[in-house]
Amino acid sequence: MAFKRERRAAIVIVTLLITVALFAVAVPAQDSSAAVDSEFERATQLHQSGDLQGAIRAYQAILAAHPKRADVRSNLGAAYSGLGQYEAAIQQYKQALAIDPVNHPVRFNLAMAYYKAAWFNEAATELEKFITAAPASPQTANARIILADCQVKIGEYKKVIDVLTPVAQSDPSNRAVAYLLGAALISDGQLDKGQAIIDRVFRDDDSAEAHLLMGSILLLADDAQRALKEVERALELNAKVPSVHAWHGRVLMRLGDTEKAKEAFRTELATNPNDFDANLYLGVLLRQDKLADEAAVYLKRAVELRPREQYAHYHLAAVYALAGKPADALPLLEGVLKEHPDFVEARVLLASVYYRLDRKADGDREKALIQKTTAEQQAKQPGVHVGEPAPTKP
Repeated sequence: MAFKRERRAAIVIVTLLITVALFAVAVPAQDSSAAVDSEFERATQLHQSGDLQGAIRAYQAILAAHPKRADVRSNLGAAYSGLGQYEAAIQQYKQALAIDPVNHPVRFNLAMAYYKAAWFNEAATELEKFITAAPASPQTANARIILADCQVKIGEYKKVIDVLTPVAQSDPSNRAVAYLLGAALISDGQLDKGQAIIDRVFRDDDSAEAHLLMGSILLLADDAQRALKEVERALELNAKVPSVHAWHGRVLMRLGDTEKAKEAFRTELATNPNDFDANLYLGVLLRQDKLADEAAVYLKRAVELRPREQYAHYHLAAVYALAGKPADALPLLEGVLKEHPDFVEARVLLASVYYRLDRKADGDREKALIQKTTAEQQAKQPGVHVGEPAPTKP
């Protein structure tokens, strides 16, 4: 399968280890008056009080008359980000930078919006620009850690290992560095080295956060039984840690306890409705139960939270196919395969969708591609001859 989601460290893990400022700062603007500044102050107060929807309306009202206010656009981006609407946040930050290209805090916020939207290549690009332009910024240390996490997620493991190994040696108690270096080593196949680094830093820490970190890395290393013990300990210590129930659900799902996994995901969403993993995996499990309408609710939310996460698109397409809506499934599957042409399961589903839409020639073409891709994948596995079934993981 082209997607290896369990090999990705979750964003929440790094943000548990570092402090990241996401609220935009004011910048000099062209259009300024006492009345506009008063409106901006009122909007900012709404924002700081937690009324993000009210703040968004207030910011938009100002921009309707004063579109060149970079400070307003930046705060509007922060409000969208607070609601988990990262694509909208990105657009506002980009417009703010078009007005004020040297505003480093806005560039950092743009990078963080990309990061939380799981657009890791774009986040890495903006973080590199920020680090180069603002090496003395208070956020530069955080930016370097987040950049390393992006590099882990996009598969640049050796780059992370090369950069962080000397840092870990000079600062062995740095939790964020230990986690990222450990994750990079594990993802690079150096399991013993990676786990040793993480064990050394987190083993004696009996906090909920530390046990969640240990559980997540054990799950990434395919040790679900030990991961379960760590996550359950985290729940005992503090069940309110962000995403702890989502991780609990992922571990239970890996162990095959789907009913308890669904319960864990629902618990997470009750207080954290923007948790991507909880929405995604609850939707996946409900699809497996053939509850198409309910599954679609969560999978649509997952797609909204991370528009580029093709795994969510695939499962939403599968729900549409299950619900007898092949025309809705079609563009999602075509998009998935454009990004991941070797994703055989998606290609199989696309072939069936074409046939259901009476597009036999397209279905036959996909069928031929499935055979070709499967043969290529089997040929890459040691000891497997083309035409033989590929070995399966127990």
